[in-house]
Amino acid sequence: MNRTKQALNETFWQLLEEMPYSRITVKEIVDRCQVNRNTFYYHYQDIPALAEATMQAWVNEIVEDHFNFGNPQDCLVPLVEGCIARKKAILHIYRSVQREVFLSHLSSLIGHAVGVYAEGVKDTLGADLETLPVLCHFYKCVGMGLVLDWLDQNMRYDMPEFLETICGLLQGFTQNALLRPPEGLPPV
Repeated sequence: MNRTKQALNETFWQLLEEMPYSRITVKEIVDRCQVNRNTFYYHYQDIPALAEATMQAWVNEIVEDHFNFGNPQDCLVPLVEGCIARKKAILHIYRSVQREVFLSHLSSLIGHAVGVYAEGVKDTLGADLETLPVLCHFYKCVGMGLVLDWLDQNMRYDMPEFLETICGLLQGFTQNALLRPPEGLPPV
């Protein structure tokens, strides 16, 4: 990513920390970046396009930095830590008209994390390939539900601690499910 685009993305995150999405203007972005409006429009069609690109870059960064996930908890913790680091910004996006875009990226990120984890489990256990997509879908839905509940609660509870507790309670669940022969699995 070139410097100007990176500056626009970083400025967008900064402004989201300060105000709701609906109050951010191109003028505020370009003034803070010290570039002209034409420069903004050279890179982005409008603020929604900037928001989309910024969220995609954030998701890509998490995926690149945490590509190998060792257990279900490891799948969600990098996402949660990223949300905590940008708490106000994430909540402003979550409560904005860009919510659907945010949820799409969130779902993609959780799906990727679960898929990477599942590949590792499959390789180490020699797991049943018929059962794996069903479990991946289950974990993606659970992960989305947990993160959405946490966001709905304004990130008030300690999600990393909660994930540690849940994963401790469910330890061995995935391995047992993968080693059990499938019986009439629904399509995913």
